[in-house]
Amino acid sequence: MGFLSKFKKDLKNAKRNKAAQINGKNLKGLLKKFKEERDRIEKETGVRPQIDDTTQMFMQKILNVWIQEGKEIDEEKFWIEVDYNRQFTHPVEYYELKR
Repeated sequence: MGFLSKFKKDLKNAKRNKAAQINGKNLKGLLKKFKEERDRIEKETGVRPQIDDTTQMFMQKILNVWIQEGKEIDEEKFWIEVDYNRQFTHPVEYYELKR
């Protein structure tokens, strides 16, 4: 019976990881579109608009997950990176506080 329960857990974890990858790709695509729109507005007006509510909501969820995992995140650094949509070029460790 232990073999089946371990198999179920492994299968469940594999499904969760696959869903996380798909969601991450979708999120990255959305953020790229939002960034392009903000770049266009900045070019037209000369002023960079604030991060829209949707982007802020998605990124707050990511930040919350990292904090729940026990990571100490430099939130100021995190939000600066989000503003210019560079957050996917750095690993999580980039945002962690150095002690």
